[in-house]
Amino acid sequence: MRKTGCLLLLIVLAAIVGGVVVVRDWGGAGPNPRTQTFQVPQGASLATTARDLQKAGAIGSAARFRLLARVFGSNDPIKAGEYRLPPHIRPADILRMLQGGKVLQRLVVVPEGYPSVLVHDAVMKADGLVGPVAVPAEGSILPDSYAFQRGDIRQGVVARMQGAMRAYLAQAWKKRQPGIAVSTPEQAIILASIVEKETGKPSERRMVAAVYGNRLRRHMPLQADPTVIYPITKGRPLGRRILLSELRAKNGYNTYASPGLPVGPIANPGRASIDAVLAPATTQALYFVADGSGGHVFANTLAEHNANVVKWRAYRAAHGI
Repeated sequence: MRKTGCLLLLIVLAAIVGGVVVVRDWGGAGPNPRTQTFQVPQGASLATTARDLQKAGAIGSAARFRLLARVFGSNDPIKAGEYRLPPHIRPADILRMLQGGKVLQRLVVVPEGYPSVLVHDAVMKADGLVGPVAVPAEGSILPDSYAFQRGDIRQGVVARMQGAMRAYLAQAWKKRQPGIAVSTPEQAIILASIVEKETGKPSERRMVAAVYGNRLRRHMPLQADPTVIYPITKGRPLGRRILLSELRAKNGYNTYASPGLPVGPIANPGRASIDAVLAPATTQALYFVADGSGGHVFANTLAEHNANVVKWRAYRAAHGI
């Protein structure tokens, strides 16, 4: 009797110890000391994934992981994608992550005012994207952050960027103010691209749009420096001052040499610049010049503008600009 009791006690103790080990193994820290990325292919099974996790060093035993996943996990399937596994992540948390589809978010960031050549550069450099893609049409991309997963096709990402621009422009065009200076969505994008490049101050966008709208109505040249630079660099930085010969060049973009809008956009404008063109400020201003603070000072008449230009030149001389 005593021997039987001792045996039963040993069995119970062994079961308790085994349970503690199992729980600790499932809920304890994993073996990998570093952050790692882990890819689950389409159609991968739990068994295949467990073996890959073991090879990657994220878990200690594929067999034990599968067993404990059946005991403690849900019946939800694991989801394909790329995952970021933190250092020493617990096996239980790995399973939750894979079943929840909490995939790693990779981003291509397109800042407001980016020209299409720089969008192309960003897409080509994005780690994880595959396949070729041409430089997209200028003004066709909506600046934003675009998520992708490893193995996505570059052309597909660019198509999403262009679809976002079409959708936003269509929505914004319906809400446009009556009497604005542009008559088509395409013209709105062209003018918005100029507004985007002419000011980095959000509070000025509607005012800058209004000035250019007033000049268009009076058939005055827009005289926007970025339109002179664009045909030279396609939107990349010029790195020097504009030459007199470039100010006089007639190439379809130069708004010093020709009145009206250029033949196409000079950048990819953001939402705020599009909105500014479609709902400009109410003003009679026809001119503006930098004020030294990162913004501009506006004027209704040429005499006022010339006085502001004198102040700007004095500021530049005093600050060695």
